[in-house]
Amino acid sequence: MASVPSLASSVNQRVADALASALPEAGAADPLLRRSDRADFQANGILALAKKAKANPRELATTVVEGIPTGDLIQEIEVSGPGFLNITITDKAIIETLAARAGDDRLGVPLAANPGTTVIDYAQPNVAKEMHVGHLRSAVIGAAMVEILEFTGEKVVRRHHIGDWGTQFGMLIQYLLEHPHELDHKSDEEVSGEEAMSNLNRLYKASRALFDSDEEFKTRARARVVDLQAGEPETLALWQRFVDESKIYFYSVFDKLDMDVQDADVVGESGYNDMLVETCKLLEESGVAVRSNGALCVFFDDVKGPDGNPTPLIVQKSDGGFGYAATDLSAIRDRVGKLGATELIYVVDARQSLHFKMVFETARRAGWLNDEVKAVQLAFGTVLGKDGKPFKTREGETVRLVDLLDEAIDRAAAVVREKAKDLSEAEIGERAVQVGIGAVKYADLSTSAARDYKFDLDQMVSLTGDTSVYLQYAYARIQSILRKSGDAQPTAHPELALAPAERALGLHLDHFGELIAEAASEHAPHKLAAYLYQLASLYTTFYAECPVLKADTPAQVENRLFLCDLTARTLGKGMSLLGIRTPEKL
Repeated sequence: MASVPSLASSVNQRVADALASALPEAGAADPLLRRSDRADFQANGILALAKKAKANPRELATTVVEGIPTGDLIQEIEVSGPGFLNITITDKAIIETLAARAGDDRLGVPLAANPGTTVIDYAQPNVAKEMHVGHLRSAVIGAAMVEILEFTGEKVVRRHHIGDWGTQFGMLIQYLLEHPHELDHKSDEEVSGEEAMSNLNRLYKASRALFDSDEEFKTRARARVVDLQAGEPETLALWQRFVDESKIYFYSVFDKLDMDVQDADVVGESGYNDMLVETCKLLEESGVAVRSNGALCVFFDDVKGPDGNPTPLIVQKSDGGFGYAATDLSAIRDRVGKLGATELIYVVDARQSLHFKMVFETARRAGWLNDEVKAVQLAFGTVLGKDGKPFKTREGETVRLVDLLDEAIDRAAAVVREKAKDLSEAEIGERAVQVGIGAVKYADLSTSAARDYKFDLDQMVSLTGDTSVYLQYAYARIQSILRKSGDAQPTAHPELALAPAERALGLHLDHFGELIAEAASEHAPHKLAAYLYQLASLYTTFYAECPVLKADTPAQVENRLFLCDLTARTLGKGMSLLGIRTPEKL
């Protein structure tokens, strides 16, 4: 496994060295290199340096150019405008660098210099409740961040902080106690997620109706909450049945989303119960939290209610009950203390931003977070309908996630069937799942997480535009060319001159490693999606302008097959990091 320095970093080094010898007093200077439409790269750093050294920028630029060797890596450099450098790379350097990438399983992408341990909190459904479209974003964004960070060498611990505790369980458990067969299964065979959820739904509605209409039941249900919190064995056993039934359902949904969720990673609110008292004690003894009207509170100078009074984070209520804050703070203690986290990422709806800001600040004051251990909320926006309003059914209900995924698969089946020439019904069905689920994930991931996005299935499964299907077709088309190549093998030929479309594709392929590092450090899977879309677009142009199997010479055929192959491998790797499958045939 060898990491391959990118062309950009090699050029940057050459320019930096020449800058240092032309202006030794400036020390290590940044050439500010970026891609340019006038040449392959432009260096803009000379202006600021000249200003600092009180030199003429154009003269300094000319001196720098004289100190840069050309021929192997750099073909030509010209000074333009007030002192910019326009730099063109040799065709040979492009193909040689790409050949080094192709020779490595990781495509030459380096591992992070000093990886740590990141705990990602994502995909947090609630026990005994249906998963809806709002759960989609947390699951999809979180799963992509897990893959991207693991690819950079980070140790990643997944955490699904499911809502499995709280007062509503008193009502559910009491009802189940009085109607013991409500969660029984029809047969001993494997239970479908659909059956598990309909059991839970029915029980939830019935217990709610009874709770609202029968005062005596309400009293029994409230007493049951006390038993649950005290850990009374029979109550806990019934509570566990709700959790188990819900997991059958959750796992069926995650399975449909093509997401790997392991039992060990599901640590719900209940997982931190035995830490709550100690968390409160530590906060109170250190003075981070204070008693106010009997409640244990943390105050902030910059958080005030509409009346101008401070709005505290309530860790423990005046009746002794614990709120979300106590659980979230205990989870931070656990993740830092036991799991050794150096970073905590919470993939949670932007509407909870204030809560997390207060929780993180409290943990910092308590010393659980510091400069070595940081916590961030990867906040996401709302899923909107085509009308731009929050996504609901015609009846104004929240949309069930399962219905949405099924519909995406149906739409995808129609698209695949229309294009499929030699696929069997079984293959069409399998591709429909890969295309439909991929479409839903990609639509989510190609929008910056913080922004709201419109859920429009027609557009998501479209073959044109910025969709996963467009990327999947580009990948499948390359596989088709490679299958038809006969005896010609993908082989790099650095001696050949490249057409403009080949150069553009090659330079973009070389940028993959830097892009991965950026998506990882900024927690920005949408940047990876944008890179892949641009890669597919550049490939489409290359395919249109540069015949592959009918190229002029055998060497050119091999070199173009080499570009095709590396493009497919980069697309495949990038898509898999986003959790999207790339079928070999479409």
